[in-house]
Amino acid sequence: MTLTASYERCRRLHARYGRSYYLATRLLPQWKRRHVHALYGFARYADEIVDSFTMTADRSRALDTLTARVEAGLAGAKPDDPVLPAFLHTVHSFGIGHDDIGAFLASMRADLSVTRYATYDDLLGYMAGSAAAIGTMMLPVLEPAPGCEEAAREPARQLGLAFQLTNFLRDIGEDFARGRVYLPLEDLDKFGVRAEDLGAHRCRTALRDLLAFEAGRARDHYRAAAGGISLLVASSRPCVRAAFCLYGGILDEIERCDFEVLADRVRVPRRRKAAVFARHLLASAEASRAERRVRVELP
Repeated sequence: MTLTASYERCRRLHARYGRSYYLATRLLPQWKRRHVHALYGFARYADEIVDSFTMTADRSRALDTLTARVEAGLAGAKPDDPVLPAFLHTVHSFGIGHDDIGAFLASMRADLSVTRYATYDDLLGYMAGSAAAIGTMMLPVLEPAPGCEEAAREPARQLGLAFQLTNFLRDIGEDFARGRVYLPLEDLDKFGVRAEDLGAHRCRTALRDLLAFEAGRARDHYRAAAGGISLLVASSRPCVRAAFCLYGGILDEIERCDFEVLADRVRVPRRRKAAVFARHLLASAEASRAERRVRVELP
């Protein structure tokens, strides 16, 4: 597996499984895109080990193998894997924190045995690795503006949390089919919802009320993340603004259909996706040109 082929494998994983974010990455300077694809591709690759409906192999052993390969690659070994060459190249190129990688893999391992979370704090502990860590891994690629590196970390974490909570609300039926409930049990009790209700074909009123409550939490994470966009270099802002709008659009659609998320998968209409992309395209082109407008002086 050459490095070029590995980056292409990651790009295809991103294009297939992360369509909204993939569309947003087209607003990045070309050299940044492959690194975002590498991080997404790795995350999806690991997630598929624990989430695939069709995988018949020992999931724990497969995750052990991936973890060992990652650790060996971080230590300098040549990776024997179709996705890891691109991922490790990106990690080494940008000095991405190994702690974030470890936290992500720990959350993936939790999915093999933990199927319920008692409180929202417990769920946040899981999402710290599965989502917030992805946000901070992406941050060096997206480039905080000079002097904003520390200030940009928490908004990046919050955006990861907002995206994942949005996905949880959209996918509760699918997750329940895997045996998992990503809504806090104390919230289910508060609204009079049973776990079995998540596997029904229609939402009853109590479940709609619960989902509205959790959507409010997601909105809080989006608000906490919004200020971080201005802390990035100009050429990355259109991408993140577009991703912000597209994932927020999923939440809008969930609310528009009165939280009926069990019957059909909620999607942002293609026309709205195209409008979001077009709205940020000019700013993306202008910012990229401005960053390339430098003087080169020979000695």
